Amino acid sequence: MSTFGEVFRVTTYGESHCRSVGCIVDGCPPGMELTEDDIQPQMNRRRPGQSSITTPRNEKDRVAIQSGTEFGITLGTPIGLVVLNEDQRPKDYGNKTMDLYPRPSHADWTYLEKYGVKASSGGGRSSARETIGRVAAGAIAEKYLKLAYGVEITAFVTSVGSVHMFPPTPEYPTPSQNPAFMELIQNIDRETVDKFLPVRCPDEQASQKMADYIAAFKERNDSIGGTVTCVIKNVPSGLGEPCFDKLEAKLGHAMLSIPATKGFEIGSGFGGCEVPGSIHNDPFIRAPETPGTQETGAGRAGTPRPKLTTKTNNSGGIQGGISNGAPIYFRVAFKPPATISQAQTTATYDGESEGVLEAKGRHDPCVVPRAVPIVEAMAALVVMDALLQQMGRHEARRHLPPLKQTVPPADSGVSRDTKQ
Repeated sequence: MSTFGEVFRVTTYGESHCRSVGCIVDGCPPGMELTEDDIQPQMNRRRPGQSSITTPRNEKDRVAIQSGTEFGITLGTPIGLVVLNEDQRPKDYGNKTMDLYPRPSHADWTYLEKYGVKASSGGGRSSARETIGRVAAGAIAEKYLKLAYGVEITAFVTSVGSVHMFPPTPEYPTPSQNPAFMELIQNIDRETVDKFLPVRCPDEQASQKMADYIAAFKERNDSIGGTVTCVIKNVPSGLGEPCFDKLEAKLGHAMLSIPATKGFEIGSGFGGCEVPGSIHNDPFIRAPETPGTQETGAGRAGTPRPKLTTKTNNSGGIQGGISNGAPIYFRVAFKPPATISQAQTTATYDGESEGVLEAKGRHDPCVVPRAVPIVEAMAALVVMDALLQQMGRHEARRHLPPLKQTVPPADSGVSRDTKQ
């Protein structure tokens, strides 16, 4: 369906070449300052026409708040956001050939099978234009997360085709084992990422190779895929709803709902399968003292207790489906864009004959540079929803009598020897 979230709920609307696209955001806390200026920067990072290696479709993607705020303050009521499609060209798709043949690797055939009717131009709801509403809603979630908890979300490109920022090696089969990668996710921010346009890979040599690689595919009227890595810092511990709504499960759901995605891995990911448990396990250590922080983990809200962190972070900041306070990081794989300006064989909708189809629409030769803010937005929606659920749990428990201490102190005499 078109709604994502349980407490912070986002419903997107619109097709590739309709009059407008946008969303309704329900569940935003009241009393937060919010104007279009808070949302537009992320819209600008997502919009088409940014460089020579993106689609030339000329959309400004100016967002307008229609409801849910007054005098620049959120009311707690549904927030309506709208973006006009100013450079729509449905005529690019209005020819007899495209009416007869489903485009290879597009959703033309599956949408027709499901609904019995489909949008005739641009892929309809399967188009990346649908993600505008996600990015707008994500910007709202991000502002609350930043103001209330200091959460920072940064995504960046880590591979295009066979060009990798951190190529796997026998020594480092997964980036989580690579000290350079772990240092990067501790310090990366959006300002740094955007210094490496047009690709958004924060490494000068790899970024230039990726840009040249994409340009070569564009020159051949072809396309190529890649991966985007995202890190979420300062996430409170205790977020996630086991067993079926574990935090990594919700993140995977969110990321794989983005058009053109083909894979998701968190923490050590698939490369972690090549590392023995003695190396892969994340030992717990006492966290540094951080004055002014609030208790947000499994303990009763407001009850001070020693904070733990992990010496390594192969888990990617989530254990048992619950955030542990360490940076959360994951990677999303995007396939090559299906629309290419090459003649391709396909069959008619009735399957009676074969033919050749050559797309005329505008397209990205590689989607990963513009996917960066979309990944960030979906991450923000997941964390915001999980946070509001956990805050509700704490508030409900706060009205109960305090519990006796449930974790024995170190000098209690209770044995902690787990060896058999």
